[in-house]
Amino acid sequence: MDFGRLITAMVTPFDEQGEVAWEQIPPLMDMLIDRQRTESIVVFGTTGESPTLTDEEKIKLLEIAVNHAAGRCKIIAGTGSNDTHHSIELTRAAEQAGADGVLLVVPYYNRPNQEGLYAHFSAIAQATSLPVMLYNVPGRTATNLDGATTIRLAQLPNVVAVKECAPADQVAYIASRAPEGFLVYSGDDSASLPALSVGAYGIVSVASHVVGASMSRMLAAHAAGDAGEATRIYHSLLPVFKGLFACPHPVPNPVAVKYALTLRGYEVGGVRLPLVDATDEEKAYIAEFMADFD
Repeated sequence: MDFGRLITAMVTPFDEQGEVAWEQIPPLMDMLIDRQRTESIVVFGTTGESPTLTDEEKIKLLEIAVNHAAGRCKIIAGTGSNDTHHSIELTRAAEQAGADGVLLVVPYYNRPNQEGLYAHFSAIAQATSLPVMLYNVPGRTATNLDGATTIRLAQLPNVVAVKECAPADQVAYIASRAPEGFLVYSGDDSASLPALSVGAYGIVSVASHVVGASMSRMLAAHAAGDAGEATRIYHSLLPVFKGLFACPHPVPNPVAVKYALTLRGYEVGGVRLPLVDATDEEKAYIAEFMADFD
């Protein structure tokens, strides 16, 4: 399964009461597909505030996304958690709801060892026929999925990719040793071009909500061997890549990108507790760097 080079981890729109704003999902998707040129969308990943969504909300969100996409892009469901049994149940429900693939995050908080990680991911993969993308994000989970374990998991027939947020040397290790057809995606916008340069295929992005079209051009330039153009675009986008996560000090995702979307006229609302909305200072900072990309 090729999910394309640009994948957007989509925010979940909320209304003023903090309930899912179901009617805002189609226009948000249309913008991502038509304007930002995303080739796949992740629903209820971390950027979609998966920890605070119920399973019922997740499946309804997935059904809306699948129906509205209507084949224009792939829909990937973020069904991973730190409970293997629950992840299997949600993955099976996602398969029934029409997902094109699933994104499985490294279990957080309980910090399994490498053998536990292999057993966790292989149990979920074997419980579904859907393509599986692993998600390694040590900064959030406190556990690194070692490159060797990723390569071991890549031998499973439906484990087809990894969203990798470890340093570039781990990206290079996986890309140089993975079986044919297994793809590495950068999970960090700021590290995207460095990751591409050592073998990553694409990006699972947050910034693509607002600068996806430029990111698509960067990816195309890199794939065509035009390193100079890819570098020029990457440098131009760095203020957004950095600003969405440090405005003017670190803020948790998706606080900044939700406000950036609001500035663009998309009614995605705020965030659910324990996250809190951007402060006035943070909003001013976001508005300042976004003004250069309108």
